[in-house]
Amino acid sequence: MKTTHSIIRTGFVFLLLAVNVVANDDTTETPRAFVDGNGPGWKALGESDFVSVNCESNTWKWVDGVIHCTGRPVGVISSKESYTNFELVVEWCHLKHAGNSGVFVWTSSASLERLRAGKGKLPDGIEVQVLDLGYETNWEKKKGKKSDWFTSHGDVFPVRAKMKPFPPVAPNGTRSFPSKRLSKGINEWNHYYVRCINGEVRLWVNGEEVSGGTDCKPSSGFLCLESEGSPIQFRNLRIRELP
Repeated sequence: MKTTHSIIRTGFVFLLLAVNVVANDDTTETPRAFVDGNGPGWKALGESDFVSVNCESNTWKWVDGVIHCTGRPVGVISSKESYTNFELVVEWCHLKHAGNSGVFVWTSSASLERLRAGKGKLPDGIEVQVLDLGYETNWEKKKGKKSDWFTSHGDVFPVRAKMKPFPPVAPNGTRSFPSKRLSKGINEWNHYYVRCINGEVRLWVNGEEVSGGTDCKPSSGFLCLESEGSPIQFRNLRIRELP
């Protein structure tokens, strides 16, 4: 019995030591729930699923699964299909300091027709902000204080549409600010998971939910990727429609 107890005690000590090493390892991170867009019902979105609305022929290029956008002119490409309830996965990487872009959901056909007619540059709908950290830094340097009306970590807000934002809310009451600052900087890939159901939008940035809103109107429409003055890349664009 002494031998058995000794073995058990020795094993328990080694287990504690192993747990302690893991707990004190600075390289470990809190587990995050990455939705990679694989599994039943998921569909990859490619070049054939989109159409240019008000961009030039060379603004967008699809090469080896990566979507390259020059950022010029300011405009969008739109999905050919309209969606109501769905999940969306997309990764993005800004290539220039202070780059600006976005993903629009629930854009109306009327809004897209307006852009095709040369009236305006960006559509109506709910925008999921895609902004490089340098954009916020530049604003702070110029103004001498932190921005109180936008962040570069995943704002969600209506553009000529309606949405009740989740807190924290921007002072003007329109934007849902991210509860955590998780975006990576220039030349690094960021992961967005967007869930849109029954007029509610929720955004996960790099594996954690940070922002969103409810009571969105419209709550059905087209997806748009935004060109807004700076080169950017997208990849792993996948969607799953929901009931």
